[in-house]
Amino acid sequence: MTDSKTLFITGASSGIGAETARQAVAAGWRVGLFARSEDKIAALADELGDAALALPGDVADRSAQADALQALAARFGGIDAVFANAGTGANTPGTEGGDPEEWHAMIHANVMGILYTAHGALPHLRKTKGHYVVTGSAAGRRHIKGSIYGATKWFVHGFAGNLAEEMTEWGGRCTVISPGMVDTEFFDEADDSRLHASDVADAVMHALNAPGRADVREIHLMPNRNA
Repeated sequence: MTDSKTLFITGASSGIGAETARQAVAAGWRVGLFARSEDKIAALADELGDAALALPGDVADRSAQADALQALAARFGGIDAVFANAGTGANTPGTEGGDPEEWHAMIHANVMGILYTAHGALPHLRKTKGHYVVTGSAAGRRHIKGSIYGATKWFVHGFAGNLAEEMTEWGGRCTVISPGMVDTEFFDEADDSRLHASDVADAVMHALNAPGRADVREIHLMPNRNA
C-alpha cells in the first residue's frame, strides 16, 4: 500500500460518495471519508479496512475540512486527489415561494462547501500535482424554472472551469462530474431508470485514472431511458 494514492471524499457516507470510496479502494487507492454521519462513515471504514479513514465533519465548516485534510495527509503521507461531492437540495421549490432558510443551508453546503474543500486541499494537491474533482449536475447546465438548487450547480460548473485554469499552472487538474438524476437517498422514492451511484463513481475513477496528457475538464452523463 505504500505506493497507493490517497483520495479525500466529502459526502462519503452514502450514495455517490460511498460508491466512489469502494471503487477507489478496489483500485488500490486509500481514502478519507468525510461526512456528518459519523456512524455511517465508521461502518464504511470498517468495510474498507486499513485503506480508509473516517473523518466526521460538516462540509460547511471550513476548519473541520482543513483539519480532516491535515489528518488524512498525516495518516497516509499526502493527498493526491479530492472529490468534493457533498451537497443538498431544497424541499420548497421556486423563488417567491421558496424558503430562505433552506437556501442558506443549501448555499453553504453546495457553494461554500466546495470552496472550503478547494481552499483546504490545494496546498496538499500542489505537492502532488493532484486532482480536484467536484460533483456538478445536469441542473447546472440548463435553466430550470425557479430552481435555486440549479443555480448553486451553475456556480459549481463555473468555479470548476476557473479552478482548472488555476491548477494547470502547476500541473494539477480539475474535473466536474455532471450527472442527471441519480437513484440515491436524495429522492424519496427509488427509480431504477435513473443513473446509479456506481455510474457516477465510474466517471470519477475515469477522470482520476486518465493519463497526464488528458486534462478531463468535465464528464456529463444522463440516464438512458431506452436501455
